[in-house]
Amino acid sequence: MRAICLDQNGIQFHPDYQSPVPLSGEVIVDVIAAGICETDLQLAKGYMGFSGVLGHEFVGIATSGPLAGARVVGEINCNCRKCPRCLSGLGNHCVDRTVVGIHRHDGAFADQVAIPQTSMHIVPDSISDDQAVLIEPLAAALQIQQQIEISSVQNAIVLGDGRLANLCAQAISQSVKNIKVVGKHELKLARFRKFGIETIHLNDLIREKDFDLVVDCTGSVTGLPLALQLVKPRGTIVMKTTVAADHVISLAPVVIDEISVVGSRCGPFDLAIELLQADRFDLSGLVTHRFALEEAAKAFEMAVDPSAFKVVFDVMNTTAN
Repeated sequence: MRAICLDQNGIQFHPDYQSPVPLSGEVIVDVIAAGICETDLQLAKGYMGFSGVLGHEFVGIATSGPLAGARVVGEINCNCRKCPRCLSGLGNHCVDRTVVGIHRHDGAFADQVAIPQTSMHIVPDSISDDQAVLIEPLAAALQIQQQIEISSVQNAIVLGDGRLANLCAQAISQSVKNIKVVGKHELKLARFRKFGIETIHLNDLIREKDFDLVVDCTGSVTGLPLALQLVKPRGTIVMKTTVAADHVISLAPVVIDEISVVGSRCGPFDLAIELLQADRFDLSGLVTHRFALEEAAKAFEMAVDPSAFKVVFDVMNTTAN
């Protein structure tokens, strides 16, 4: 099968990569489309030391099992379902888990991917393929309100103007009226303003400790230091950023201002699908560029271009660009 792999030579397209062999409980999914996210870009820089097929945001067709023939998306954490963490509801933190396209599990930048049956969710007909590709990051955005008491937040600020920042801002704005977004790119910031969200260019930001909640979606080691300059005493910083580079920062403000720092990762797929069906999120126009798997180098180059927003591999369409 065709696949895009990461190895010691970087990102490589393979026209004849070995097809996945499903483990017990796994199902082969024929990939329709898969999106490049910030984690993929960081993996390419050495994050997690991953090698193998990249890609974890996808929609496809299940080829066997009770969902055979159905359009599905898949959660990325493949857990054992029997250890104390799994049994206590912390399956995303199973010590033996693999993570699709990130940790010891080949991903979805390929014709096929193996996914545990228990990780798959049917995509309703009312949700398009472009929307379905974004279910995984939308679920991650919704995880914030699973971790903190969002109703008590008076004002919030999201750092970053990219894909995940957009979804986080939409999610938070449904509960918090006073929300702002900080970014560097006018084209991307304009997408937030259509939702009625106030935007600030980074160069114009007044760095005062005014916010109950600061969400770091920068994808940069600069995000946390900036968050500490903006969060109120006893406020909350939610960390959505994972980067290959090391953070070098004084944590004294966390102690002095009694800041809560919350790491936030994967979220509820069922809720993401439910809210998409209810038209609670506007994902229109977020996919800006499409490529075939053979165009891996061009796609990853475009994914870091400020003019791009969401770059997608149209896997079943071999003439994407």
